[in-house]
Amino acid sequence: MVPVPCRVMRTYQETGDTFTLELESLSQDGFSFRPGQFNMLYIHGVGEVPISISGDPHKPESVVHTVRVVGIVTWGIKKLRRRDFLGIRGPFGTPWPVDLAEGNDVVIVAGGIGLAPLRPAIYDILARREKFGKFVLLYGTRGPSDILYFRQLEDWRARFDFDLHVTVDRAFGPWKGNVGVVTTLIPKAHFDPVNTVALICGPEVMMRFTILELLKKGIPEDKIFISMERNMKCGIGLCGHCQFGPHIVCRDGPVFPYSAVRHLLGIREI
Repeated sequence: MVPVPCRVMRTYQETGDTFTLELESLSQDGFSFRPGQFNMLYIHGVGEVPISISGDPHKPESVVHTVRVVGIVTWGIKKLRRRDFLGIRGPFGTPWPVDLAEGNDVVIVAGGIGLAPLRPAIYDILARREKFGKFVLLYGTRGPSDILYFRQLEDWRARFDFDLHVTVDRAFGPWKGNVGVVTTLIPKAHFDPVNTVALICGPEVMMRFTILELLKKGIPEDKIFISMERNMKCGIGLCGHCQFGPHIVCRDGPVFPYSAVRHLLGIREI
């Protein structure tokens, strides 16, 4: 319940409304977390907000969050400068099942800022690349200017052990890549469906259609995992703000097996 102070090391702009914040952990042991978990970021006198951890779990000396400016707290975080402080509570939440995926092919599908909660899983898989089969990342955004981690995606694309495809809903300017929703990339991906674990994060409508396409491909529904990062507020399951049917997302999630929430995704008003 008590925020731990962290010092801002640097911030850098990702897109027009999204930036990445790198914090220095003041703990001697660094900051340990598992891919898929989130922190509560606190600014004194302003409030706190849940933000997924988007850094490398193998580098505990820094804490990285990619933040979209959508309210007064995230705006306050954006105004922080080097050597400023903010408070952190966490890490909270269930992780991506990266260990469970060992020995399988892995398909990651991200939409928009949904790439940020998935990036720690990507780091973890690449750090232990020999333990996994084929590795595929499919990423879609609204337009070229909305692509997160542009230079890092270019570096990843150059790897020979990583199949990466990026698409945009609408193309303009010098863009010469794929155009269309992210599900149009699934036929281009090569993997063994029966022995594949899929990790998905993005807008709920995108996740629903992605799941349908992956099921058509033959991926078992118990090997599909999604992140339901919506309406979280307190981080510890007390306020009920993020209730999703019988689940409290910040306590029981945000990562869920698709089989556990399948019956809820199609119900309006949940």
